[in-house]
Amino acid sequence: MASAITTLAADTPTLSAANTGFMLICSALVMLMTPGLAFFYGGMVRVKSSLNMLMMSFVSLGIVTILWVLYGFSLAFGTDSGSVIGWNSDYVGLSGIGLTELWDGYTIPVYVFAVFQLMFAVITPALISGALADRVKFSAWVLFTALWVTVVYFPVAHWVWGTGGWLFKLGVIDFAGGTAVHINAGAAALGVILVIGKRVGFKKDPMRPHSLPLVMLGAGLLWFGWFGFNAGSWLGNDDGVGAVMFVNTQVATAAAMLAWLAYEKLRHGSFTTLGAASGAVAGLVAITPAGGSVSPLGAIAVGAIAGVLCAMAVGLKYRFGYDDSLDVVGVHLVGGVVGSLLVGLFATGGVQSDAKGLFYGGGFEQLGKQAVGVFSVLAYSLVVSAIMAFLLDKTIGMRVAEDVEVSGIDQAEHAETAYDFSGAGGGISARPAASHAPAAAANKKVDA
Repeated sequence: MASAITTLAADTPTLSAANTGFMLICSALVMLMTPGLAFFYGGMVRVKSSLNMLMMSFVSLGIVTILWVLYGFSLAFGTDSGSVIGWNSDYVGLSGIGLTELWDGYTIPVYVFAVFQLMFAVITPALISGALADRVKFSAWVLFTALWVTVVYFPVAHWVWGTGGWLFKLGVIDFAGGTAVHINAGAAALGVILVIGKRVGFKKDPMRPHSLPLVMLGAGLLWFGWFGFNAGSWLGNDDGVGAVMFVNTQVATAAAMLAWLAYEKLRHGSFTTLGAASGAVAGLVAITPAGGSVSPLGAIAVGAIAGVLCAMAVGLKYRFGYDDSLDVVGVHLVGGVVGSLLVGLFATGGVQSDAKGLFYGGGFEQLGKQAVGVFSVLAYSLVVSAIMAFLLDKTIGMRVAEDVEVSGIDQAEHAETAYDFSGAGGGISARPAASHAPAAAANKKVDA
């Protein structure tokens, strides 16, 4: 993601209405991704915990928005301090920003950059929630989200994208969030599930998705919103880089979906809708860091490699015994690692920067930088997230009681259920029973 560049005095940018409008649209697209993620995750769980899954994503829109305005934007994109964190008192409460004040080196207002980055901050902790399905107290999740974005996301965003951040200065390429978003969230998910343990019945009871149409709807919304997520990360439309990223996003996603389905057919004998949706998301994840560095042919390679490797990775939880409920580790962590490292192989040196990968004559230099970025973010997020989960578990408790988990977390935590099969509210009970017996019988057949 672009953050700031040096310009000559004669080239001082002026506000561009076109770029400003484009970035506001991209911000709205990224915001849509969080409800899309809620549908994607909500369809993948069992009926008894589908509302809880929706809420774990949706509540991030509230928590992270407020924290971002209060201090998050300042920590992530304020004046650098020691290459690890930022701070700018003018950004606290977004109160010291001029109406038309431009983001340094760009043609969009600071307010627009701030709201675009806010939507990235919102979706990142929501990604973690998929690994924790069925078993986490909602109150504990709310507190964890607030602490995690403060201690993990805001600093890591500064490392990767903030001017002066140590990974930014090192030259790590992360166009739109392979490290800061996906590896960060995937590593955090792994850290938390190692602390809180497995669901009741893991490896024993069937835990199939209750609504694959919801999963497909969520995947479609994610794919749509991801164009704003990726193409918008160049912060403008003036030089064609964002257009290349748009194309590469579509190409890599298509390749990953097809590769996942091919692997699934060879390995398990079927083409599944869940596989198609998961493959598409794997491709979106992998192209996120790489799409501004590779050609469309390179994007096909990135997507296909990620589709196969992520499909293989989702089964590791059964081999190693960690309960990653909705495959956040297998898709987001692995996909983020794959996409970030492949920059070091497929970067052409002719799109967002002149950095070249191994296959384009650049040697191992960029691959080494990418590896530093990948494993530093992975280690930091994994360790800090595990510590945070451990402290919360020992104080307020992270998990619901076993009987609540078995009976269903929706009713216990939210006093609601996703679907009402009782017929109440449908008007049938208010009709004379004798004169509508055939209709009642038909309704019973439908309900069954």
